[in-house]
Amino acid sequence: MEQYFPIILLALLAVLLFVLPARQRKRMQAQAQELQNSLTVGTPVITTSGLHGTVAALSEKTVDLEIAPGVVATFARPAIMEIRKPVVAPGDPAAGEGTDSGTSGSAGGRPADGSL
Repeated sequence: MEQYFPIILLALLAVLLFVLPARQRKRMQAQAQELQNSLTVGTPVITTSGLHGTVAALSEKTVDLEIAPGVVATFARPAIMEIRKPVVAPGDPAAGEGTDSGTSGSAGGRPADGSL
């Protein structure tokens, strides 16, 4: 039995180096495909280069992103890294926080009407 120990050890090493990373790669590909399938017009996204934009149009291999009002750029679909969460402004009633107590009135150093 001791004569087979090096062979068993090599087989285990092969599993660790080849099979497990392949499973993880397959899982990541499935997640990327799920992200691609969930894209719709109006979805806020982030590209792999860090550019934030909103999906303006979709095709089979490309996606058009509106990166500023009236500015649309075309990217390859794999360039979409993630779907962005909507940003909620501080003190926005939709955030459920009510008013921001740190910036209202003269306590924030500025008048409540926003003038300087």
